[in-house]
Amino acid sequence: MNRWIKWTVGGGAALVVLAIGTVVVGTTLAENKGQRLVSVNVRPVTFPSDAQSLERGKYLFSSRGCVDCHGANGGGREFVNDGRGLRLAGPNITPGEGKVVARYAPEDWVRALRHGVKPDGRPLFVMPSEDYNRFTDADLGALVSYVRSLPPLPGGAAVLELSLPVKLMYGFGAIEDAAQKIDHSLPPATAVAEGVTVAHGAYVANMCISCHGPGLSGGKIPGTPPDWAPAANLTPGEGNAMARYKDAGAFVAMLRGGKRPDGTPVTVMPFESLREINDVDAQALYVYLKTVPARPFGQR
Repeated sequence: MNRWIKWTVGGGAALVVLAIGTVVVGTTLAENKGQRLVSVNVRPVTFPSDAQSLERGKYLFSSRGCVDCHGANGGGREFVNDGRGLRLAGPNITPGEGKVVARYAPEDWVRALRHGVKPDGRPLFVMPSEDYNRFTDADLGALVSYVRSLPPLPGGAAVLELSLPVKLMYGFGAIEDAAQKIDHSLPPATAVAEGVTVAHGAYVANMCISCHGPGLSGGKIPGTPPDWAPAANLTPGEGNAMARYKDAGAFVAMLRGGKRPDGTPVTVMPFESLREINDVDAQALYVYLKTVPARPFGQR
């Protein structure tokens, strides 16, 4: 009996030591990973000031997810707070001294948006740069020009408070930061004519990558709170999300109203942005999603 007790106590102590060691190693790896320098080749982009470009930039800001993290006015907002140590807020990106973008050179905007890298070369953790990496130079320039034209607003610092599980997953590689998700050698996307076509839909679908994965097959969104629903599988197949939408009208109605054809609400989706997508983009996205290769759920 005494030997059994000793083994039990010893085994429990070993597990405690192992757990402590795992936490120490994981948090150290996470810290080092977040402080690493990422070297990227930043191509210059023109930032236009004409009314048409600014209007295009406003549309992209409203419809491509910027408002979900930075607010409709660019003043910043909290977008995740699970009450258990994970709290994220996008910073104020309006002009003005003390703002995170106040001293951004033109290449710094490209580095952050297209590559997920801060001006000092460290990776951005939350920024969905994989969605913006495939922007054409014209769209990237229009978006930045619009942001730089916003009226200055006070406050709104970024918040990056990671819970211990998220830190450990990041440290051990289960969660990637923005820079890790991007092929930095890819040239900017080539412009295609806007229209309800597969080619234009493929361009619009780049906005779906950060949640649904590059293969659009969905699954748990890395780093999100445990109670967040997984991203749906957008590829063809029985039981997959797109099977519910028999025509473009039903799909567009979901983007506008946040509900499936049967009336049940879709959770987690960034409908504040999605409802702003124009009809051509929304219908082209539907057409494209009907053509992508089928993939098993969760392969991202």
